[in-house]
Amino acid sequence: MTGPSNYPTAMKIAVIGQSLFGQEVYCHLRKEGHEVVGVFTVPDKDGKADPLGLQAEKDGVPVFKFARWRAKGQALPDVVAKYQALGAELNVLPFCSQFIPMEIINAPRHGSIIYHPSLLPRHRGASAINWTLIHGDKKGGFSIFWADDGLDTGDLLLQKECEVLPDDTVSTLYNRFLFPEGIKGMVQAVRLIAEGKAPRLPQPEEGATYEGIQKKETAKINWDQPAEAIHNWIRGNDKVPGAWTEACEQKLTFFNSTLNTSGLVPEGDTLPIPGAHRPGVVTKAGLILFGNDDRMLLVKNIQLEDGKMIPASNFFKGAGSSALELTEVELVIAEAVRSAWQRILPNVLEVEDSTDFFKSGAASVDVVRLVEEVKELCDGLELENEDVYMASTFGDFIQLLVRKLRGDDEEGECSIDYVEMAVNKRTLHMPHQLFIGGAFMDAEGAKTFETINPTDGSVICQVSLAQVADVDKAVAAAKDAFENGLWGKISARDRGRLLYRLADLMEQHQEELATIEALDAGAVYTLALKTHVGMSIQTFRYFAGWCDKIQGSTIPINQARPNRNLTLTRKEPIGVCGIIIPWNYPLMMLSWKTAACLAAGNTVVIKPAQVTPLTALKFAELTLKAGIPKGVVNVLPGSGSLVGQRLSDHPDVRKIGFTGSTEVGKHIMKSCAVSNVKKVSLELGGKSPLIIFADCDLNKAVQMGMSSVFFNKGENCIAAGRLFVEDSIHDQFVRRVVEEVRKMKVGNPLDRDTDHGPQNHHAHLMKLMEYCQRGVKEGATLICGGKQVPRPGFFFEPTVFTDVEDHMFIAKEESFGPVMIISRFADGDVDAVLSRANATEFGLASGVFTRDINKALYVSDKLQAGTVFVNTYNKTDVAAPFGGFKQSGFGKDLGEAALNEYLRVKTVTFEY
Repeated sequence: MTGPSNYPTAMKIAVIGQSLFGQEVYCHLRKEGHEVVGVFTVPDKDGKADPLGLQAEKDGVPVFKFARWRAKGQALPDVVAKYQALGAELNVLPFCSQFIPMEIINAPRHGSIIYHPSLLPRHRGASAINWTLIHGDKKGGFSIFWADDGLDTGDLLLQKECEVLPDDTVSTLYNRFLFPEGIKGMVQAVRLIAEGKAPRLPQPEEGATYEGIQKKETAKINWDQPAEAIHNWIRGNDKVPGAWTEACEQKLTFFNSTLNTSGLVPEGDTLPIPGAHRPGVVTKAGLILFGNDDRMLLVKNIQLEDGKMIPASNFFKGAGSSALELTEVELVIAEAVRSAWQRILPNVLEVEDSTDFFKSGAASVDVVRLVEEVKELCDGLELENEDVYMASTFGDFIQLLVRKLRGDDEEGECSIDYVEMAVNKRTLHMPHQLFIGGAFMDAEGAKTFETINPTDGSVICQVSLAQVADVDKAVAAAKDAFENGLWGKISARDRGRLLYRLADLMEQHQEELATIEALDAGAVYTLALKTHVGMSIQTFRYFAGWCDKIQGSTIPINQARPNRNLTLTRKEPIGVCGIIIPWNYPLMMLSWKTAACLAAGNTVVIKPAQVTPLTALKFAELTLKAGIPKGVVNVLPGSGSLVGQRLSDHPDVRKIGFTGSTEVGKHIMKSCAVSNVKKVSLELGGKSPLIIFADCDLNKAVQMGMSSVFFNKGENCIAAGRLFVEDSIHDQFVRRVVEEVRKMKVGNPLDRDTDHGPQNHHAHLMKLMEYCQRGVKEGATLICGGKQVPRPGFFFEPTVFTDVEDHMFIAKEESFGPVMIISRFADGDVDAVLSRANATEFGLASGVFTRDINKALYVSDKLQAGTVFVNTYNKTDVAAPFGGFKQSGFGKDLGEAALNEYLRVKTVTFEY
């Protein structure tokens, strides 16, 4: 049924054309209230009706499928008679591949209007979109004109233009602008005619061009031209008819070309091409080609002479991996997909593994239909039209589909050179190279460094040492993944699904990850399982759940009367983020920042601490197994002065997340400001006060006081740097603490009964010894500890100081080690102890122990720190925001607040 007309005249319209475009124009005209008296479209092909005719038949509109309209230059009388019987007042030709006689064109009272996908008079004739791209036009668009007896020469009714993007193809330009805006334009043109306001503007002859239809035989690449011209030729013929050349004794057709080759190095297998200025180079990114100006372009897909489409990076590879054996569930899915193929290909009696989608008569519209049907069958699995071209036979398509469902498609395959080591009753498989663009590789110049086992001082392995060129390469990979890759195209829910899968893989490998953490960082294995690795897994699961809940808002604003306004906000990812992590919790600190960063939709370059790189590299491997697209995550072990500095300075990095010292944090902040005003979040040093009042639960205060200092060997950013104990319980508290310290077992972190492992690295051990020596020199009382444990490795005794006065070095500076600093405060003097606790430039964490709820609330209100623990300590959670005040930094990890560190807010205002 048609709705009521909103215009002075509801016209009788004949729609002449075909395709989805024609169908959409037809539907919109009916919604506008016009009466479509007849639809003229092409005959069925291979038993399939055109979408325009199919829709009209459903609506009960007369449909005519003439194979031709004229013979020997004369209109066929019976065709003209059937047309004239409809009484059409206007012919609308949205997309028409047939030649329509002038007897039909001129018959209606209002004549005929035609859609043409170029800015006439430029690119008259067929293949107008192709020629727009081939000529490198910066502006494209469409024209709607009044039909005459010339070839696209009629008077103009309206035109709309758009920018042509550097990597646009026929499909992208059509889908982004020419299709949706063209439909609106046709409807607008008919509206102008109905209102009697339609102009007739003669086409200028200046600038007029005419090009013929592009055919396969005319699409051969001319190599004697600049790279940009070659790129334009390839994209202008993508997908039909396809730009081709001869190489390796066969005809190769190139698709998906780009001039965006930033960071690409032409290293790989050479592909000699007759007539080319230089041989092509097959790289992991695709096929690099050269123009006669020596500039590069990149082709990502190649169609072989037998019609098979492959990734260009696989050109010299064999047939690929062996066929997957399908599970029962996957077999059911395969049969459902087979039924979809059968519906789309009705002329095929039986769909077999060898059935080729395109050789069986499928067209581009069928590709869209297949993709959408498979998405529905597979709960929104990310599938692209390109996948159908890449796997055109049913057998290949099912293999591709199952790999995607399992998350291990060939895109994720990667050669990894492991360091293998038998430790903790298991064999560790540890990557040791840089991870850039989805591949493990050596650093520039093959530079390496030794990573040391703090338990005995032995060398674990050689690790690649990233250089400035490697940072540039990683940032380029991350930028390409963000701007052009699958990561930015998949839905937020699919992004969450990948992060959930990554968390599952981390859980499957948790014993291996915890063992590596013990080996490389000296973490006690049982603690590493629960905290270093356990909380990392929880963090990724938490932020995976946030992916599809990142929302903007609508905002009421003053209306621009008599019009109205709508203002909304969008939360968008920032882009390429650099994450610089410390050595105390290598995997957990990586996870706190990276999970939020990825959940927000960014890509990332991670710089682990140079002394603890191994779990970060194992994490990189797991991202591949999870199916996270190449380039989204990159890991660069190396020095902070080189890698961290270059990330802070790099113009394509838009955000730095840093955990480390205040001194380095200030330097990073300055670099971020000077380079490109990067967004930055800093979690810096601390000297967290813990106030223990006499009315506390003393047993709990002793237990939690021990944990507040000695947890993770004291290598804990929120460790209680100074304990203030009320005078009346001071001596008892100290005695109890010393008793507990003497029970602690210092030993191999892999032993299940070890309480206290080695310090992270030798330089830190030396710093702790100097710290304690200074405390003694300034007059503090060393109750126990303060020395290196006499055994191999970097072990330091748990240490307790008392009688620490406010002016002393150890009262003001953090040790970042197992050193308890205890000071007295007078009974009942709450405000005085608060003043002493806050007399620091740090404000990361704090704590209070008391049974008095009023006192607890008062003290927690007055403490100047980002986190306050009451009758507990170290109780962090993935849902609770974490970050400091003052010179302990700004910005938050964990919780919803962490997402805002990796998002930008865009305000959009409409007027209507």
